[in-house]
Amino acid sequence: MNAPSQRKTPLTRRCGSDQNGAAQPSVGPCVERGRRMRLALDTNRYTDLCRGEPSVIETVELANEVWLPFIVVGELRAGFAVGTQGTRNEAALGRFLLKPGVAILYADDQTTQHYAAVYRQLRRQGTPIPTNNMWIAALVLQHSLVLFARDAHFDALPQLTRV
Repeated sequence: MNAPSQRKTPLTRRCGSDQNGAAQPSVGPCVERGRRMRLALDTNRYTDLCRGEPSVIETVELANEVWLPFIVVGELRAGFAVGTQGTRNEAALGRFLLKPGVAILYADDQTTQHYAAVYRQLRRQGTPIPTNNMWIAALVLQHSLVLFARDAHFDALPQLTRV
């Protein structure tokens, strides 16, 4: 995994705005207990970010790296495809992905090992969660990221670090 380029100064750009200086949420430098915060955004939190939810903007601004798991990008684009603002939303996503410190996180062979472990754990616990969320969890665990999600499904995986 190649880390997205590091942000050196905070930006004041907001997801979904145009190139004419309208405010957008930034991804700025921060130290979380002496460590860099490497954040993985779930679909619902990306949506909250684009809607300008202040607490979500604040959390994303604290991150040094923001990762969008490929599953999240797929879920977003599926929503764009059936929504009425598909072109606008796709453009906003494209601008967000171009920001320093932001990148898509793809699966590899090691991800499949983490996925299998998550699947086994959930099956033993009797707490199934949606398949897409298992992939997101596998990527977060593999890359030691902090998961930013609203889904209660992730509560079944206490080894996930969440905000």
